[in-house]
Amino acid sequence: MTRKIEQHIKDKLLKVGARLRSVRKQKGYTNYDHFAYEHNMSRSQYGKYETGSDMHLSTLFKLLEAHNMTIQEFFSEGFEIPPKEEDS
Repeated sequence: MTRKIEQHIKDKLLKVGARLRSVRKQKGYTNYDHFAYEHNMSRSQYGKYETGSDMHLSTLFKLLEAHNMTIQEFFSEGFEIPPKEEDS
C-alpha cells in the first residue's frame, strides 16, 4: 500500500534533505557516497534522504549523530518558523 504524503510535508522533507546535503558539504564531503560509506550507511538510501525521501525519526537521529550535531543545531538553519498571527 502506498501512502500519500501531503504537499506541505513533502516540502519539509525537501528542506531536511537540502539541510543534510549542506551539512555534509560543510563537513568536507563532496560526494554523498563517501559520507555514507564512512558512516556505515546504505549509500543509495542516504542519497534518497538528501533528495527528500521520508525517513523514520530514529534515522534522522542516526544521521545527526554521524554529523556530530544536535537536533537544535540541525534545525537552526533553513527552518524558520513564521510568526504566529495574533488573535483579533
